[in-house]
Amino acid sequence: MAAQRAYTTHPLVLRRVTVRGVHQVTPRMRRVVLGGEELAAFTRDGIGHPAFAAPGFDDHVKLILAADGDVRAALPAQLPHGIEWTPAEHRLTRDYTPRRVDTQAGELHLDFVVHGDGPAEAWAAAAREGDELWFVGPKSSLRLPERLDWIQLVGDETALPAIGRFLDERPLDAPAHLLVTVSDESARQELALREGDTVTWVVAEPGDAAALETAVRALPVEAGEGYVWAAAESRALLPVRRYLQRERKLPKDRLNVTGYWHREEAPAPEAETTADAAVREPARIPSPLPWLAARAALRLGVVDAVADAPGLSAEALATRLGVSGPGIGVLLPLLSSYGVVVGADDGTPGLRLGPAGEELLDEHEREEYTGHEAELLLALTHLAPALRGGGSPWRLASGGTLHEAVAQDAERYGELVEECEQLVFLLGGLTADPLWESVGTCLLTGPGSASVAAALDDAGRRPRLRVAEDAVPVTVLRGHVPAPDRIGWTAGPADVAVAAKALAHRTDEEAALLLTRLAGWTRTAVLVEASRPDGLSPHAAEAALHAYAATGSPLRDSAAVAALAHRSGWEVERAIALGWGTEATVLRRA
Repeated sequence: MAAQRAYTTHPLVLRRVTVRGVHQVTPRMRRVVLGGEELAAFTRDGIGHPAFAAPGFDDHVKLILAADGDVRAALPAQLPHGIEWTPAEHRLTRDYTPRRVDTQAGELHLDFVVHGDGPAEAWAAAAREGDELWFVGPKSSLRLPERLDWIQLVGDETALPAIGRFLDERPLDAPAHLLVTVSDESARQELALREGDTVTWVVAEPGDAAALETAVRALPVEAGEGYVWAAAESRALLPVRRYLQRERKLPKDRLNVTGYWHREEAPAPEAETTADAAVREPARIPSPLPWLAARAALRLGVVDAVADAPGLSAEALATRLGVSGPGIGVLLPLLSSYGVVVGADDGTPGLRLGPAGEELLDEHEREEYTGHEAELLLALTHLAPALRGGGSPWRLASGGTLHEAVAQDAERYGELVEECEQLVFLLGGLTADPLWESVGTCLLTGPGSASVAAALDDAGRRPRLRVAEDAVPVTVLRGHVPAPDRIGWTAGPADVAVAAKALAHRTDEEAALLLTRLAGWTRTAVLVEASRPDGLSPHAAEAALHAYAATGSPLRDSAAVAALAHRSGWEVERAIALGWGTEATVLRRA
């Protein structure tokens, strides 16, 4: 039997609601009741949108605020089937979990922790009946396994809305064991516990990683099939995730750990502001040394070794890692100065991880230093000769194209597949297109194939799927999708071909070759590619440079895609805006 996919996707809709009431749940929690016509199905600017749906207990909606108070200027553009985050200088967004969704009353309840002066907390503190609020989402809902003997729900005060909703609605019939850290006793809430449930309250400072880890380790390990859900400050969860994965050995489909917020260190009272510093001295371009030192620490295994055996001496660490000579003595002072390790040069006996080292235990954090993005960054050391002589920095650095490297390396191709997982949330505009009404067979290619297959399944579109890829064979389709035919480039025709992020790692010449191959399979093709930076990303300015590092071309806009299509015997019929800078370009053979 095929495994159930972990998430259900939802259409992304921008909605306006107004405040109907405000209640103080505890001295630390303020509840705002929101309502409005746009929680039901509605039409705006001639586009019909479905009713609001947030069936998951830990669903998130993205609140849209503005630093200058002009929220209307901060709103994203609503597409027929998605959202486009256009650039907005003063836009602020924050994710919140609905505490209650009352479809009959047309109400949505949001709980705000009163713990600081953030923009969402400030809005909630000042909220009065009639005030408006705009939000988007949720984009997906977590699917819990159908049969569980128990579930553990772990979190700090920010997780209480999700935990409370789980207990109210009971998405599964299994004992729930709760662990909640609160800043003081007044933050405790009445929860809808049943016989067999347990709850442990721990008083600790917000973001206290040691207190959270100690409390999680003290929880009894239940027998049978279980699930652990945890949400708190992102860095505080790192040792918890490591314990659950490495010591309790929970598989990925029995674990969901999410950082709900990120603690920022407060500046010293006498510290000058950024604006003051800018007046005194222009911004300096940062040194790459911290990045290179962190990359070396991860590749050598320094971070994992110190985490597994804190207290090692420098000599013992070198022996454990098989590092000879004075090299480790050169690296450790740098790692200490950047907070990766502690005890390298302060007289403390033995090494242990510092704050930056704890963060590097997170698999997502380490990808920045050891994964595909890191390799692209290193290729940019050849940026100047690439700009002068043409070609991609990647080719100059490695002697071959990125596509050639991907075609020979299953692990690298797997990284591209993982990067494309978020694509599934953007494909509603494509799967709703009339072109699917006459499609019986669909050819998929590119690392985004899994997302296309999942989106087709969610939309009830179930053509026979074929996968053609000249990369090393890897599993690209999720378990809930029927096993596709896996073919080479010589089998029979298909009604439509979808190339999902297949051009992003190809040079123009390789992209034209792929399009020529597709012309031998079908008269209709769809290219799903990022055509411009995502306006919500803080790294939008870097997107074109990353694309250039990979292929020798910047992000290919509509005109560039059209030029490649014409070169390979195709005509552009139309482009479907999917959101987040992504488009689906429909091609017909000339």
